[in-house]
Amino acid sequence: MGKVVLVTGVARPLGGRFVRRIQRDPDVDRVVAVDAVRPAHHLGGADFIQTDIQQPTVARVLAEAGADTVVHLDVTGTPLGGGGSSRTALKETNVIGTMQLLGACQKSPTVKRLVVKSSTNVYGSAPRDPAVFTETTPPKSLPSGGFAKDAVEVEGYVRGFARRRPDVAVCVLRFANILGPAADSPLAAYFSLPVLPTVFGYDPRLQFVHEDDVLDVLRLASYEPRRGTLNSGTFNIAGDGVLLLSQCSRRLGRPTVPLLLPAVTWAGSLVRTLGMSDFSPEQIRLLTHGRVVATDQMRETLGFTAKYTTAETFADFVRGRGPGLLPPEALAGAVDRIAALPLPGTSSGHPPKQSAN
Repeated sequence: MGKVVLVTGVARPLGGRFVRRIQRDPDVDRVVAVDAVRPAHHLGGADFIQTDIQQPTVARVLAEAGADTVVHLDVTGTPLGGGGSSRTALKETNVIGTMQLLGACQKSPTVKRLVVKSSTNVYGSAPRDPAVFTETTPPKSLPSGGFAKDAVEVEGYVRGFARRRPDVAVCVLRFANILGPAADSPLAAYFSLPVLPTVFGYDPRLQFVHEDDVLDVLRLASYEPRRGTLNSGTFNIAGDGVLLLSQCSRRLGRPTVPLLLPAVTWAGSLVRTLGMSDFSPEQIRLLTHGRVVATDQMRETLGFTAKYTTAETFADFVRGRGPGLLPPEALAGAVDRIAALPLPGTSSGHPPKQSAN
């Protein structure tokens, strides 16, 4: 018998792609795909079981499947299809659903490996944050709400499970902002706005991970480790390098509108009301202070190297979204011309000479 893999969150595009991907592996005998709603995309030859992981029935599904590997992808901050789910419903799926799934895994004698999709949102975004977060860096202040708080709670329950079932290899993957041609996330929705509201006086550093790299590292974490690697523990997953928000704007061809923080909060409420983007308080904090994580453990311990850098990930995202209001070259040229204008009291752009007296 080959591996039997149970995957949650398969109604989302990323979950569907992972199910189709892992089926192609010769060592996988069967894939059991689980979600509360029937996916609109095909799942190849996977066995789809429609069940809500918040319900105790997930234990029966896991027992009947006899899965040895569980890949939990149903931890997210985005409603399915971009809308139709309240924040309360998302929290229940993230937290209560994870608790029920872990309870089912704890009772299962066949489960030997658990992979959980988490997020670098667990570090939060604050003005006194370190320049780079490692997996062991405590946040300056724990997230107070939203998806970031969900992710912190989910990881807490996963650590408890790992203590109770030390025979199960547990791998938690903290993904940076996931982008790509088919990305469906609050940040992808923000970058799709015709004009980007930003916080006046801030130009945050951002990191991205390509959705193709997400699939590759999920697959790697689902297998027995290669010699010299360890497929258990907690790992930051991100592409090399960083981009400033201003660089992202120029490459998108979308102008920014710098606003004072209270106005950005008001604008966030407006775009949420209009259904244009989930401009949550945690996203506003990210767009104010940014966040950068170290990926040494990803490469050295997990044995994974992302194919796409942060800049390459964003470039692929831009190609999939189409041009903004202004061609990137024209926007960049305009910014450069403004920067070259002479300062007040000068004629050549150089500061006025100081008097010798």
